[in-house]
Amino acid sequence: MYPERVVRMLTRRFFVSPCLCGKQRCMTWKHLRSEPGPDFGIFQSRFDWLENPRNSHSLKAVVLEVPDWINVAAFTPEGKVVVVHQYRFGMRKTTTEIPAGIIEDGESHENAAKRELLEETGYSTDRWEYLGWVEPNPAFQNNRCHQWVARDVRRTNRQNLDDGEAIAVQELSVEEVRDKIHKGDMRNSLALLTLSRVLDVWGTSA
Repeated sequence: MYPERVVRMLTRRFFVSPCLCGKQRCMTWKHLRSEPGPDFGIFQSRFDWLENPRNSHSLKAVVLEVPDWINVAAFTPEGKVVVVHQYRFGMRKTTTEIPAGIIEDGESHENAAKRELLEETGYSTDRWEYLGWVEPNPAFQNNRCHQWVARDVRRTNRQNLDDGEAIAVQELSVEEVRDKIHKGDMRNSLALLTLSRVLDVWGTSA
């Protein structure tokens, strides 16, 4: 524990209210009220009024209420990685990623992972392992991204794509995936994070 004078010095330097309790709740903003914002289909916006614990000033924050997502790192029996190529409207370009999607109402994240892999690629398997979840952007989103690894996947069906999807599927070796990452051809942060939990994506060995 730092002496109180040191804490106060750091407090002044980094513009944080004095907090000697060492507990996270000291920086929790007080919720004052909320009201719904525009509905954009894939997410609902919300406006929250909050009180800053540092200076008691109120702030109107924008929150996007987004359904939870899933990402799937899928490997064939030969150890190849199943990737998808699709046009992304936000970046206005075709990207290389791993299968992913939105969890539907009432659906478990495990079933969503199995469904999205099958729909986007036509691949399936009985070997699934849950890797955990992350917060995609807690600054203004309230959702989670659940990460799964699927092993020994095989093509068992045709793709079953939505009207708003056009996806090409490819099997890449681990070395080819690393090469794409090193060259900047794979930049989706959630895809890279999921792969990094099962591969040494920056190294030279699987």
